[in-house]
Amino acid sequence: MKQITAKEIVGNPFSMLDDSWALVTAADGEIANPMTVSWGGLGVIWNKPVATIYIRPQRYTHDLLEKEDTFTVSFYGEEQREALKLCGVKSGREMDKAAAAGLTLVKEGGFCYYAEAELVLCCKKIYRDRIRPEGILSDDDGKCYPLKDYHDVYFGEIVKVLAKD
Repeated sequence: MKQITAKEIVGNPFSMLDDSWALVTAADGEIANPMTVSWGGLGVIWNKPVATIYIRPQRYTHDLLEKEDTFTVSFYGEEQREALKLCGVKSGREMDKAAAAGLTLVKEGGFCYYAEAELVLCCKKIYRDRIRPEGILSDDDGKCYPLKDYHDVYFGEIVKVLAKD
């Protein structure tokens, strides 16, 4: 992997998230847990490049995000689709999802990601809040939150970007 800047990222962020998906990986000491996401964003806030992720409070990844200051968002080729499916439906509380998915953990500079990634965004948390029903101005509350289990929103400053050579 080679280091690039956030402005050198190649690809459409809408396709990268909605079509290809990504893994959010949070760690607590020796424990690293990947979770598949398709909701998120890339942008700028407070003059910093950021990745925005949405995680429901009942997810194991949420527990790990609450304990640590960093996380990664990583993107993969179509050959990893089955691995991403597994990481999206299984819980890290019950199994080592990465091992079951055949992913190779890399720990580097306080960040955890997987060697199979094509692009890794190394992020430092700079903001967290909960989506509140009174703020939803469309009918998506009923469609996306039938259980009223609103996501927490995390903004991570992108402090390092790694791209496959």
